[in-house]
Amino acid sequence: MKRVVIDTNVLVSSAISGGGNPERIMNGVSDKHLQLCYSQEILDEYKRVLAYDKLKISVETQGKIVRAIEKTGLLIEPTTSDFPMADETDRVFYDTAKTSGATLVTGNVKHFPGESFIMTPSDFVKEHYPDDGQ
Repeated sequence: MKRVVIDTNVLVSSAISGGGNPERIMNGVSDKHLQLCYSQEILDEYKRVLAYDKLKISVETQGKIVRAIEKTGLLIEPTTSDFPMADETDRVFYDTAKTSGATLVTGNVKHFPGESFIMTPSDFVKEHYPDDGQ
């Protein structure tokens, strides 16, 4: 099973949009086609951001998302890297992906080093869902 680390922007996009690549990726996690890897720090960020009033995500939906991650995801204790990052708050996503051997899926690839395991949702879907007609 392919391992993924999902940046918060992708998780939120899947929660508030009516489709698109972020939702397709999260459906892959729900269908157990993909193994979501996360750290406690990532889960805490997911909870905090999903609760933003401006996103208008119901408390029920927030709870369902978090429970699904805790139930089916793989909790990782990442090894911390030490090279400079464009945005230090993104380090935990990079480190979790690197530690777990996962692909990091993010809408902000420019915040990360240019490594092959870091992909946009669009590129991830093109690579991992090439024959589904989209």
